[in-house]
Amino acid sequence: MAVHLEKLLLSINGNSSNSNDKISCVVSDVYMGIGMEVAAKMGIEGNSPNQNQIIQLSSGMPSANTSKLPWKDQDLVGQKYGFQVHFKAYECAKTAHWCLFNTTCDIESVALSLFPKFLPIGPLIANRANRLLDISQSQFWANDSSCISWLNQQKDCSVIYIAFGSFTIHEQHQFYELAHGLKLTRRPFLWVVRPGFISSEKAKSTMFDPLHTFLGIENMVGKIVSWAPQQEVLSHPAIACFVTHCGWNSTMEGLSNGVPFLCWPYFSDQFMNKDYICDFWKVGMEFVADEKGIITKEEVKDKVDKLLNDVEIRKRSMQFKELAMKNIAEDGQSSKNFNYFIKWLESL
Repeated sequence: MAVHLEKLLLSINGNSSNSNDKISCVVSDVYMGIGMEVAAKMGIEGNSPNQNQIIQLSSGMPSANTSKLPWKDQDLVGQKYGFQVHFKAYECAKTAHWCLFNTTCDIESVALSLFPKFLPIGPLIANRANRLLDISQSQFWANDSSCISWLNQQKDCSVIYIAFGSFTIHEQHQFYELAHGLKLTRRPFLWVVRPGFISSEKAKSTMFDPLHTFLGIENMVGKIVSWAPQQEVLSHPAIACFVTHCGWNSTMEGLSNGVPFLCWPYFSDQFMNKDYICDFWKVGMEFVADEKGIITKEEVKDKVDKLLNDVEIRKRSMQFKELAMKNIAEDGQSSKNFNYFIKWLESL
């Protein structure tokens, strides 16, 4: 059917000398998705209505906006492929005897109750001895350990830690707003700016210094590194809060160290993780973009000030740290689950 539709469209557009008579848009029935595929192949622009519907599996879990589903940040063909990838992964999970997850019974009890085969064994964090080992070969970039020496010189609970993971990209103007927002806080900060983080030609230069280029100041109270030993950083007493993209590993590492969050989700599950952090666990706050989609320097300063003056958020953050540590203690539930899994393997 797709072949015949393509021939029809080519025939109509090829035989028409008047541009007004050519097909420039395809409206497709929901069960005739091939219409969208053919249109995309021929360069005919189309659109999929964004209904912004809300999905919620349980009142004990965050709701999900359909516009924020993991595959929605692509074109129509990409969305279809992305959905199929996720669907196949979930279907394959049904055939597994167990699915091990980096979480705990305490923080996702409702979600885990819906999926009996999900075995929480988190948080998966290195102990202090293992943090000091060289694990650079397992990472995209080498750690800049100079940030630890710098943290050692800062006061307890004073430093804003900013890290957006391996894939987040910011436009130059947004980077500029964040940089100036940090400057306005008048607080020390440690900022991970990995290669490719800024979307600009200038930023690709090996001589590019984001701190001096955008702030124009030699004696800043901040430090920028290309990559940091995050678990060691988050466990440092100097860290006051964590500006994060809300990736799950970062979320678990922040919770495990009792660090309050400032949330800046980018894509995929990060939006739901943000909802857990801000609305369910109440251990963080969310940055809100303006009408142009920019998180302004004023918003950065305002949220940093509010978070660091919120005694209740810090108190709850420490409570979650205690829960995390309790789970991975020798008699903790996550430890028991992991040991159960090992014994199950040995019995095969």
